[in-house]
Amino acid sequence: MMMGTDADKLTRVLLTRFKQAEYDQINNRFKKTRFRKLSEYVRSVLLGKPVTVFYRDKSMDDLLEEMVNLRQELNAIGNNLNQAMRCINAAHGQADARLWMNLLSVVNGKLEPAIQQIRDQMNNYSEIWSQKLKAVKA
Repeated sequence: MMMGTDADKLTRVLLTRFKQAEYDQINNRFKKTRFRKLSEYVRSVLLGKPVTVFYRDKSMDDLLEEMVNLRQELNAIGNNLNQAMRCINAAHGQADARLWMNLLSVVNGKLEPAIQQIRDQMNNYSEIWSQKLKAVKA
């Protein structure tokens, strides 16, 4: 690790007092930046240096939450289908194999609408996302 020159060292202290509301406002702004220390943030602001702020898009947060829910639904559908297939494979060649095939048809009938609903929702989100991207580029 390279040692800095004496000019690079932080040797001067500036003590400043704030009201609680002012400190909270500064601290909240600091938390939205890339800085790890409040002192780094304050130095940058006071010296007029650029400050990078992280921006969170609430609609994107909602979209990600819905995508997680959709993924869980797809996982549940996949698990149900796998269980049905295991039962059919176990009954292969037996008299009740036809019963299992009918059961799979019923399961598939229940899964198909759920899968279509997920597809439709994903298409809606894709359209919303596409419109947002077009608006940002314009």
